[in-house]
Amino acid sequence: MSEHIVLVENLSDWRGEFPGAVVVRAEEYLAGKDFLKRRNIKVINLCRSYRYLSLGYYCSLLAEARRHKVIPSVRTLTDLSSKPVYSITVEDLDDTVQKIFAKSQQLNGADQYEFRIFFGRCSVNDPALQEVSRQLFDYIRCPLLKVELKRTGKWHISAIKPYSLNRLTKEEEPFFSETFQNHLSRPWRQPKAPSTSRYDLAILHNPDEKFAPSNKRALEKFIKVGKKLDINVELIERKDYGRLAEYDALFIRETTNIDHYTYRFARKAANEGMVVIDDPDSIVRCTNKIFLAELLAGNNVPAPRTAVITEDNRIASIDILGYPVVLKIPDGSFSRGVFKAESASQYLEISEKLLKESDLILAQEYVYTGFDWRIGILNRRPLFACQYFMSKHHWQIVKHTSGGRVEEGGTKTWRVEDVPTEVIKAALSAAMPIGDGLYGVDVKQTEKGIFVIEVNDNPNLDGGWEDGVLGDELYRIILQEFVRRIESKRNR
Repeated sequence: MSEHIVLVENLSDWRGEFPGAVVVRAEEYLAGKDFLKRRNIKVINLCRSYRYLSLGYYCSLLAEARRHKVIPSVRTLTDLSSKPVYSITVEDLDDTVQKIFAKSQQLNGADQYEFRIFFGRCSVNDPALQEVSRQLFDYIRCPLLKVELKRTGKWHISAIKPYSLNRLTKEEEPFFSETFQNHLSRPWRQPKAPSTSRYDLAILHNPDEKFAPSNKRALEKFIKVGKKLDINVELIERKDYGRLAEYDALFIRETTNIDHYTYRFARKAANEGMVVIDDPDSIVRCTNKIFLAELLAGNNVPAPRTAVITEDNRIASIDILGYPVVLKIPDGSFSRGVFKAESASQYLEISEKLLKESDLILAQEYVYTGFDWRIGILNRRPLFACQYFMSKHHWQIVKHTSGGRVEEGGTKTWRVEDVPTEVIKAALSAAMPIGDGLYGVDVKQTEKGIFVIEVNDNPNLDGGWEDGVLGDELYRIILQEFVRRIESKRNR
């Protein structure tokens, strides 16, 4: 039997009751270790804000890490934060929306209109708007939504925004209560995605990116090996967004981030029914270190001792992990946003600065090794193995100097079968809960044991480095995985 939990930022946000559900404050849910091991939980996140790195955002993020079913999902929150992303959904529905709006009595004689959607039902008694509300909820599964319409020749959806519980009017409260109860009685559904298929592979890259995950040599290898496998591999850039549907698969070879066009490409590709690596869920899960820490802990993956730091517990956490301690902004990459505090005073200084950027940051036990293992995982199997050595006289692989220069340590490629078994095992156990994509798992091997540091959603695949053992076989394996997935979609 599933347990329903309603998350609110303040208990006063709703004056009524939530029959059939337990009300939990957002901060209690984030801090509650007892939630980590509980399963069969359905979470309805009704926080006031879902903005990126807010309490509401982290509630959905950690719910997914804990394997709880949650509405809205992190993917939905990310979509809602970016008009270019949710516009994809609006475009998909455009023809249907025009026909429905033409029948609406509410829109006669108006040039703009606004309505609310509560759990897929429109707050206005209008059959046409009810149909639009149902369809929008199928794609954007957020409990409360505000939809803004404008007419410029024809009606169109100009904005879709979350609507917060504490803003409900007295007139809306009975309708909200009714739709909430109806939602609890219905089976849990996932957003539907269109399906299509072709047989070309687009590789998204940025020729000007300084730390691109694949160098020119590797990209040329993908094209060359692709021809032998009868795959048309084309390099595309940001400007090719409108052409994405011409391909049947997308391979992202740029550094990904949620608040970035790489995510929009991944999201559009998924909506189009394309095979995509990195898929949107993997980007969301790997980009945020808070999510990864929770995911590793929940799956008993060995990792350095970790604490989530907020403004409320920052002082109380001063000596919890000892010194030195590593402080991380949740969505940093290439060693950016990662700092080492040697003392309590440094901890306070750095944590105060980082908490101005994010409501939560990560504090992690400092574990030094001369190198990190990077284990490449594809479709839940080890693909390649490298040792990335620390930059000279530095505690990280990548050293960012005050003058803007970057220094990196060396790399050594290994045969997977020659890597210590416990390293491979730890890497696989870390990647498994994230998905079946392409991941790079960073592992430290010490006298005290094996520790997983993080999982990267678009690991480096550079010609001359990661392909040092497999050579062209590395590219062939990856491309054949795309073929397998394409054909699997066709045969459904």
